[in-house]
Amino acid sequence: MLGNKTEPVLEAVRIGKSYGTKHVLADVSFSAEKGEFVCIVGPSGTGKTTLLRALAALGPADTGEVRINGTVVTEPPAAVSVVFQDYSRSLMPWMRVGKNVELPLRRYNLARAEREERVMQALRDVGLEHAARLYPWEMSGGMQQRAAIARSLAYRPEVLIMDEPFASVDAQTRADLEDLMLTIRERLEVTILLVTHDIEEAVYLGDKVIVLAGQPASVTREISIPMGRHRDQIETKSRPDYLELRAEIHQLITRRPSTVAS
Repeated sequence: MLGNKTEPVLEAVRIGKSYGTKHVLADVSFSAEKGEFVCIVGPSGTGKTTLLRALAALGPADTGEVRINGTVVTEPPAAVSVVFQDYSRSLMPWMRVGKNVELPLRRYNLARAEREERVMQALRDVGLEHAARLYPWEMSGGMQQRAAIARSLAYRPEVLIMDEPFASVDAQTRADLEDLMLTIRERLEVTILLVTHDIEEAVYLGDKVIVLAGQPASVTREISIPMGRHRDQIETKSRPDYLELRAEIHQLITRRPSTVAS
């Protein structure tokens, strides 16, 4: 769990979003503190990605507001970076990995040496320091997603938003990437918001889990995950409290009775 209570880095305040006559989100409110890992779950079609886009000002909300460090967001903020699910589309196949990571930095007035240093540091953060001169198509899917994460880290953001980033990789690679994100959070103290349909992943990674449900969707429950920051794929997922939390969230999403004994 986090230590002393601090002012939130990110706040969603009564977010509402509609597409024509279809109301997708209604009065969605929650916050994330510095270094907190927040996972957002809900039934398919609930509007999780719509919420993510609103948080990053990529698809602004109709009502409510998003605040970063107390300032209302009116355009995509420099403090926020986004990692999407489809890494194969987010990387330019004709550019080497180092250049892919550097690409978004070109919009800033940075000296070439600083850009190169940021690129190499970001690649080191994800374990790809050896891959700067490879092309994306020369790497596995897991390595490509690491490169996409590195590109987001090169910004040195305060908030990293991730939209089901591990859904397209195999189970072992997914576990490795989950542990990578825990390491990155610990090392960089970046706030991470991860949208996922995988309840096990949400409980394993999160300091808290935001459960969306309803039509339009709102926050059904905000669940603290009091298991400390050290997580292990086998040990953590065998703990009784992990199993109970997983069952509780599953029940909220499916509206089925829990089968875990109290």
